[in-house]
Amino acid sequence: MLVSANYQALLPLLQKEWSLTNAQAGWIFSSYQIGYILSVFTLTSLTDYINPKYIYLITTFWSGVSGSLFPLLAEGFPSALILRTLMGIGFAGTYMPGVRMVSERFPSEERGRAVGIFVGSITLGMAVSLFVTGLLNSALSWRWAFLITSLGPFGAGIVASFRIGKVSWKKMEKERAGSIFEILRHRPAIMMIGGYVAHMWEMYGMRGWIVAFLTSSLLMMKYDLSKAVSLATYIAGWSTLLGALSIAAGGAISDRFGRTHTIIVVMVGSGLLSLVFGWTLTFPIRLVVILCLVYGCLAPADSSALSTGVVELAHPGGLGRTMAIQSVLGWTAASVSPIVFGYVLDHTNPADALTRYGYFPNWGWGFMLLGIGGLVGPFIIWRLKGNLRAKRP
Repeated sequence: MLVSANYQALLPLLQKEWSLTNAQAGWIFSSYQIGYILSVFTLTSLTDYINPKYIYLITTFWSGVSGSLFPLLAEGFPSALILRTLMGIGFAGTYMPGVRMVSERFPSEERGRAVGIFVGSITLGMAVSLFVTGLLNSALSWRWAFLITSLGPFGAGIVASFRIGKVSWKKMEKERAGSIFEILRHRPAIMMIGGYVAHMWEMYGMRGWIVAFLTSSLLMMKYDLSKAVSLATYIAGWSTLLGALSIAAGGAISDRFGRTHTIIVVMVGSGLLSLVFGWTLTFPIRLVVILCLVYGCLAPADSSALSTGVVELAHPGGLGRTMAIQSVLGWTAASVSPIVFGYVLDHTNPADALTRYGYFPNWGWGFMLLGIGGLVGPFIIWRLKGNLRAKRP
């Protein structure tokens, strides 16, 4: 995951160097998710027929190769867009196949905690990516920062080759396999996926723009650009790190109190915070940092409960394809929301804001858009909860 957050860590610098609009900057961030979407249905569906261990290993090395090409070849919007898309393909083969391997290894009463640790480690990797990229950029340059972080997937592939061991997996028998139409008509899993879509819309819109928001807040307080970006990356890194812990905790809590209860409480809290967060740009920086840390905890805290819920409610004849549908829809939302956020920034700020101020002064409407989308989630999960209760004998 060391390659996952290196772009958003240095987004303000690259936006200035390449003269990118907010929409273009959002497109480059989302291209990682777009690469994921283009390949995840195929790669995750294959786990019904091919041992997911091999898909995981091959795509881990792919992440290293594509990550290395970015600092060598990226020169602006078109090249960065293509190269980040290739990097997203690597993530597609490690995330959901990894969730499946973990889910099938643990019993139901431990599954939420186990998936929470796995998904939390992904967010932990994003936090480390932010920290390391910021430090390497300060000491060397952004190209060296990208090149060094791209060594992470190579190391992961080498370790995984020796440490994954035997994976509990059975090839899907043809007579048990449900059709894609049966899977789509399986209402409980599809409703849980709907909650996941709302979660991804909010979380990745926030992750894509949080460094730029914090940079704007610091620039308003007369920090110079380089120091503002470094400090914003540091704060966002801690926010993401706390999110990794909250994901693991959320999985364990959902084992004890139920998936739907946990998801609803977390989603309501996160959605309400999204509605107000963008209006805090001029608040004292200490208060902004505290809110950012709370936001970083809440936005991802339901990740493991949602993913575990999809596994447990999936059509018995198509777990891999159910997870593939979850990934396609969820990561489509994750790729669209940062782009839409960028367009909102462009239309709610003066056209010459970057030239006149050096930052964008209006962020409230962008974050409100994330909150509105995120609050659709608890409504869907509340309906699912009622549906599941009605089916109990």
